[in-house]
Amino acid sequence: MTHAYTPGLRINERTKVTSRRVLPLLGDVVVKKGDVLKAEDVVARTHLPGKVHAINAVNRLGIQPKDLKEYMLRKEGDSVTKDEIIAETKPFIKMMKTVLLSPITGTIETISAVTGQVFLREPPKPIEVHAYVDGTVIDIMDKEGVVMETTATFIQGIFGVGGETVGELAITVDKPDDILTADRILPAHKEKIIVGGAYIQHDVIDKAKEVGVRGIIVGGLDDEDLRKLLGYDLGVAITGSEEIGITLIITEGFGKIQMALRTFELLKSRSGSKTSINGATQIRAGVVRPEIVIPFDKASKTTESTDEPLGRGMEIGDPIRIIRVPYFGKIGKIKSLPFAPQKIETEATVRTLEVEFPDGFTANVPRTNVEMIET
Repeated sequence: MTHAYTPGLRINERTKVTSRRVLPLLGDVVVKKGDVLKAEDVVARTHLPGKVHAINAVNRLGIQPKDLKEYMLRKEGDSVTKDEIIAETKPFIKMMKTVLLSPITGTIETISAVTGQVFLREPPKPIEVHAYVDGTVIDIMDKEGVVMETTATFIQGIFGVGGETVGELAITVDKPDDILTADRILPAHKEKIIVGGAYIQHDVIDKAKEVGVRGIIVGGLDDEDLRKLLGYDLGVAITGSEEIGITLIITEGFGKIQMALRTFELLKSRSGSKTSINGATQIRAGVVRPEIVIPFDKASKTTESTDEPLGRGMEIGDPIRIIRVPYFGKIGKIKSLPFAPQKIETEATVRTLEVEFPDGFTANVPRTNVEMIET
């Protein structure tokens, strides 16, 4: 039988998970190799330089650039507060004096006698990197960060928005094909990560944000509801930095799509467990998947398993998910697997497959644009 191999999303009941926790610029690592940490623990710290503000001082004071330093009341390196007088003219008639006020609280960085500008910098912003998962520090990157390791349930989603968050896992529906509605979100779900079924709408996400839910895991979402959540059309850039007050992970695709039974049952079996999630997604080169990490505590006695590669290739009838436009997020079944390469719309000649969608529509799709769904 004609078949081919393609990877799918990782879904592991119990596996080793490593996570690189790296500062955006050099700083200080505050833990040691071998330390056992909680997700909330700080592993490294640094400071981002504050924003620079430029003032055209000579225009405001009516003087020449070469004379600027004579009129300055503060010198380079001095600390200043907002609205403090940092320079003034010295007219014979005091009522005609002109003053220059600092627009910020910060430090005078440069006084230029060439351009006549004064540059001030806001205070540095402290940056802390947390462990993200309960686990052990297995490696130290000097002045950069650490590598964390934990034994956990690990599930990848197809798409997500919002950054890292941690909370207790709570199941809000009975079956993987249930729709997550507003009445299912309760005050008890505050600061938790909730699991829905097949679908969620924008108003329900708003309800979750009002309650204080930290994250939502659900099978499907309409692209219009995603647009409402973000306030703009999402481009091709990596997600995960959105400041939307919640992290959302879609496990299956766009539209009303039942969460895979295995995924739902696995999440249900870990209900009540401390869970770390990250919505960061990148579909193009250097693929990044949203992830769900549910560490096991030390008392757990479950038999440990390891990741295993898929034991066979794709075959006719297998369920697949499209991971590229124009059918991104759609789920269907393989109808045929042509052996000979075919020319596609981009004029490239590639190996393709014919996929049949639930409504009966079929399309030829490059094999590199799909992934298998584990059932």
